[in-house]
Amino acid sequence: MRPDATKDGRATLATVAAAAGVSVATVSKVLNGRSDVAPATRGLVQDLLVEYDYVGRGADTVRRAVPTTRPTVELVYAGVLNAYSTEVLQGVLDAAAAQGVAVVVSIRTPGQRRSGTGRPAAWAGELAAAGRRAVIAVVDDLTAADLTALSRARLPLVVIDPVNLPAADVISVGSTNFAGGLAATQHLLGLGHRRIAYLGGAVTSACNQARLGGYRAAMDGAGAPIPQGYVRFGNFLHADGLGQGATLLEMPDPPTAVFAGSDETAVGVVEAARARGLRVPEDLSVVGFDDTQIARLSSPALTTVRQPLQEMGKVALRTAIRLAADGEVDSHHVELATQLVVRRSTAPAPPGRSDGCEPAVP
Repeated sequence: MRPDATKDGRATLATVAAAAGVSVATVSKVLNGRSDVAPATRGLVQDLLVEYDYVGRGADTVRRAVPTTRPTVELVYAGVLNAYSTEVLQGVLDAAAAQGVAVVVSIRTPGQRRSGTGRPAAWAGELAAAGRRAVIAVVDDLTAADLTALSRARLPLVVIDPVNLPAADVISVGSTNFAGGLAATQHLLGLGHRRIAYLGGAVTSACNQARLGGYRAAMDGAGAPIPQGYVRFGNFLHADGLGQGATLLEMPDPPTAVFAGSDETAVGVVEAARARGLRVPEDLSVVGFDDTQIARLSSPALTTVRQPLQEMGKVALRTAIRLAADGEVDSHHVELATQLVVRRSTAPAPPGRSDGCEPAVP
């Protein structure tokens, strides 16, 4: 009979506690879904509850405490899934499968954050009680209250492509947005374009500011002025490309090229051009950002800046699991390299519309 087992050989809380090297009270907390247990300890206890085939007073006690024998990570999105989101998701799932990790995908909107169980403390408590080992947030503007709640619940957090610059102690994974913006704009300058507009995301978005910074640096380096109204902001959505693209193309001196901050926005610009009888790339060159499936399937296929979105998802998953096991990371922010991918949506500036400037060296 096992030590601390009942007369009929069934394991007790003391059996599991002794095997885990924790107190009986800690095992009880795990069984009752309490949040004040470290994720690594919770996982160990859950595994031992299954191994010892523990049966408590309620038949479903262990099933509630041990939803799965695999470590589980919560992947949180801030809004509706799109091409960008699914690329990241694929990377997270691939890495999770390789490491035997389960992934739960959820969407948490600003409205949900302000209501009931969506409030920071309740949200983090629910995740911990459900046995999550860590949280990965995708393009999420997490608040200070969210970060505090996750910390108190002892849930490690990894943010992918943060909208706002996270606190210094928050682990994040992104890409070289500045270098990507620089490469995109230099490509257009090298084709003889000087009237180049930038259509990005939210003005406060960190990744948007970095891409805009690369655009401005390239324009300044080529001595190409940026006319008033040529820099516009949106939400990286197709509708922004349609609406803001129309505004750009209806200016008295419209651009001959547009660098869009996302593939969705770029496709919207292409459609806005077509609606006005303009051809891409003969009359207007368009560059996107991300290199999602949209870029490859659009007509014409988009020249774009490739973010390694799937690799970003893989790095985030591996980092989250390492943190859940009380491991350390080499850097709080990891930036993966971007790469310009030239396709058919860019061409030399139309004759007579390059403002007489010599092409810049890319």
